[in-house]
Amino acid sequence: MDHFSTDRLTAERLHADHLADLVTLHLDPDVSRYLGGVRSAETTEKYLDVNMAHWDQHGFGLWALRTKDGAFAGRAGLRHILVDDIDEIEIAYAFTRSVWGLGFASEIASAMTRIGLTQLALPSLIGIVHVDNGASRRVLEKSNYLLERSTNRHGEDVVIYRIRR
Repeated sequence: MDHFSTDRLTAERLHADHLADLVTLHLDPDVSRYLGGVRSAETTEKYLDVNMAHWDQHGFGLWALRTKDGAFAGRAGLRHILVDDIDEIEIAYAFTRSVWGLGFASEIASAMTRIGLTQLALPSLIGIVHVDNGASRRVLEKSNYLLERSTNRHGEDVVIYRIRR
């Protein structure tokens, strides 16, 4: 599952060549507003290393996303994450501002949900969303995730959505 495509996006397993695009994405304060804040190039490099190791350990992880014309659009994926000491599989996505409002988040969330529940046969997936991120909450709701609960994570108020197989 190193590659897949949707109607308008191509997804490629994260690798070292994606570092420059990820650094640019993570340095954008608007993109990073609900992702814990702007990340330095060094922090993004560590993030990339951790996510490449996730692929090696679990056989799935984050993908770099490109539009059909080859422009970097963001990153998205499925990854193990500890939530209140429970190992969960999170659906995660972040897009460059240039593609906001075009429906790419809903398109990729639908594809990743299908991959997670059908191809990987995972029992459930969660989405963790900052309470004020209405756009991301709507993406998960359109993908049939149900609001499970509110919590505080890393000092931020978030909501957790879940979908089950």
